[in-house]
Amino acid sequence: MTFSEPTLRTFTQNIFLAIGCSQQHAELAADVLIRSDMRGIDSHGVARLSGYVRLWEKKRINATPDIQIVHETPTTATVDGDSGLGLVVAPFAMKIAMEKAEQYGSGWVSVRNSNHFGISGYHALMAVERDMIGFAMTNASPLVAPTFSNERMLGTNPMCYAFPAGNFPPVVVDMATSAAANGKLEIAQRAGKPVPEGWIQDQDGNFTSDPHALKKGGSLLPLGSDREHGSHKGFGLSATVDILSAVLSGANYGPWVPPFVSFLDPPTDPVGKGIGHFLGAMRVDGFRPVDEFKTHMDNWISRFKSAKTVNGEPSVIIPGEPELEAEKERSKSGIPLVDAVVDDLNELADRFGLEKL
Repeated sequence: MTFSEPTLRTFTQNIFLAIGCSQQHAELAADVLIRSDMRGIDSHGVARLSGYVRLWEKKRINATPDIQIVHETPTTATVDGDSGLGLVVAPFAMKIAMEKAEQYGSGWVSVRNSNHFGISGYHALMAVERDMIGFAMTNASPLVAPTFSNERMLGTNPMCYAFPAGNFPPVVVDMATSAAANGKLEIAQRAGKPVPEGWIQDQDGNFTSDPHALKKGGSLLPLGSDREHGSHKGFGLSATVDILSAVLSGANYGPWVPPFVSFLDPPTDPVGKGIGHFLGAMRVDGFRPVDEFKTHMDNWISRFKSAKTVNGEPSVIIPGEPELEAEKERSKSGIPLVDAVVDDLNELADRFGLEKL
């Protein structure tokens, strides 16, 4: 089924209002989810809405957080999200990073005591709007086994780097540091389809295509899948995200991260507060004039787009390009949702006495 962007936006705002969010926070949280769907990242859009409600019902999400800076220097800060929606806490932190960058050239904010913050790209792109380079990363539910292990120790731990350009759209490198995001497994589960080999291993450490393997004791694999194909690099990237997001801020890290997924229970021996994020912004004109940078970014993009291709591919895909194409298409045709997601959303509508989709 396909729904218009305004219809899903209003529905999503109403759910957040129903759990007690302010109008401002409800609009912001809905915007993060809808932007994900519009960019074709269905795993992190409204399909996640029931997960946030579930955590709120378990009193793990505070709908009215008092988000505060708890440590600060001229160019850095640590933010405590007061168990708020990461969809709200992360933009708060990015605004601080950008304000510091405006004054000092760069700003860096580590966050503790937060929750799932949606797509990294949303937060990094906030900086691009101010002619800054944006950084956003977060740790997440421990579902990924490090290289040579079958114990779930890390999250999918996504990271995003966003660079402004001139005549071209921004370059947006937004990716999980695991072989695949957990949301893609959820999409496969709803569709009843197997997942590609190399995404996941069973509880004995063997490759499996079963999208339900995580619930049976299996684990996601780092980017690269195994050592022979570079999984130690994915493990290293994920570790970097975990340390910057949590060890630096005072959030939980590694296997102590409180999970977003329903089949894992929160740890009984936390080492920090909530989950952690790391946001950053750098002024382009701290390095060279903005116009010069954008001219050369356009040249960079043009040259890569003209690179020789293989197997009949039309051109090299610039990071962020597929999401932009999805946004253009969905602006015209609407946002497609699978039946299982529609059913979930309509159950939420019943739960709060709201109009169904």
